[in-house]
Amino acid sequence: MINPVIAEVTRGGIVESRHRGAVAVVDGTGRIVLALGDVKAAVFPRSAIKAFQCLPVIDSGAADRFGFTDEDIALCCSSHNGEAEHVRVARAMLNKCGASEAHYECGAHWPLNEAAHHALVRQAPEPAQVHNNCSGKHAGMLALARQLGADPLGYVQRDHPVQRAIAAAMGKICDIDLDAAPWGVDGCSVPTWAMPLSSMALGFARLAAPANAAGSRIIAAVRAHPFMVAGSGRFDTEVMQAVPRLFCKVGAEGVYGAAIPHAGLGLALKVDDGQGRGAEVALAETLLKLDCWTADERRLLTGFSHHPLANWRKIAVGEVRGVAASP
Repeated sequence: MINPVIAEVTRGGIVESRHRGAVAVVDGTGRIVLALGDVKAAVFPRSAIKAFQCLPVIDSGAADRFGFTDEDIALCCSSHNGEAEHVRVARAMLNKCGASEAHYECGAHWPLNEAAHHALVRQAPEPAQVHNNCSGKHAGMLALARQLGADPLGYVQRDHPVQRAIAAAMGKICDIDLDAAPWGVDGCSVPTWAMPLSSMALGFARLAAPANAAGSRIIAAVRAHPFMVAGSGRFDTEVMQAVPRLFCKVGAEGVYGAAIPHAGLGLALKVDDGQGRGAEVALAETLLKLDCWTADERRLLTGFSHHPLANWRKIAVGEVRGVAASP
């Protein structure tokens, strides 16, 4: 199946580039509400499902035992910029669960935020693992290791108790047998399992279900602290600040997941060419297809469904926009 165009880039009044992809929107029973493209093909959700990876941190009792705040839980679900506040919270999480930065197995990279990157260059010759955009998630994993009584060494390995607990939680919420699913290693060294977009969307619908206490706690934490999920100038933070009834999370290679708790819906999206610029506007355009928003929310989402492009002299040259593709 050739997936439809779900985003495009214009210049000089014509379409210069097109992004094809697939989108699934389902309810908590798995009923497909909207499908574009091949929603049954397996894709790697990457960081879009960090909220699922956080579930056992809460359900195991680790979050309560170590006194994790809403700010901590939001960072646990983040792909953050590495700004000072993100680093502060990650270090606080490690301290609360008796771990240190030496326990991290996520690898180091410079902060994603340009200002934070420049500030760190002036302070240190190289970044630390706490600056990794996944350091909040890994702090949660280290807390889970301690709660399970497991050696934290190798907590990123597929057969470690931490990853087994995460796989069990993800398999349950997405209704999929991950033991039979293709898998690989994510950018931060943890396992990533491929699944259909329809299964991933089901997971987000179930995350938002009122009966899911851990999911409700995660969504409430992110609503209280959307900055922790991404940071300055980032789509996830800005769209959730504008429309608090939405929960969304980016994943690498053009993936997005979203939950709409008030409507009981979950959404999963993948842009074929892996371009984040296409995934962002396509997500907003898809959300606008759903009849579950107020007029003000629709107005705000419309602003995220396209954004102007300017050249280095700040001259407007075109735009990136979502496309209202037909099922």
